[in-house]
Amino acid sequence: MASTNVSTSTAQNSSAAQREARFLDALQAAGLRLTAQRRAICHYLANTDSHPTAQQIYEDLKPQFPSLSLATVYNTLDVLVRLGLVYALGGAGDRAVHYETNTDPHINLACLVCHRVVDLPMPEVGAWESRVAEASGFKIFGARLVYYGICPECQRRSQDVSH
Repeated sequence: MASTNVSTSTAQNSSAAQREARFLDALQAAGLRLTAQRRAICHYLANTDSHPTAQQIYEDLKPQFPSLSLATVYNTLDVLVRLGLVYALGGAGDRAVHYETNTDPHINLACLVCHRVVDLPMPEVGAWESRVAEASGFKIFGARLVYYGICPECQRRSQDVSH
């Protein structure tokens, strides 16, 4: 899992284990067999704080699971997205869909240079849901807020090149 940032604290590991169990339960309830590949995809998603694409997940897991297909990755992600356990985020400047397991209220920041997506915790974002529902009459099922720009690392790299 070269491109993931794997959590190490006990609390994070516990949370990741719970998230992984929810993913596996959901796949099983949806009628999918819990193959080694699907288990690995769920483990990968539960233990990353990045926003990987299906291709990244596939490339990271393929060495461990030579029989893994990209279709299996997409099908697994599709079920998890339909069940609201994983969010699909587009528009990180790379025309790819990035997947996210953080369902807590937050803002996503997408770098248009390196295409990395990072979370900015913002608990007050959760309060906006009821205000939007009240003002619009909509029954709100969820929301994603994405800001686009250039991350600090890419800004530094750009300054280093120009000097």
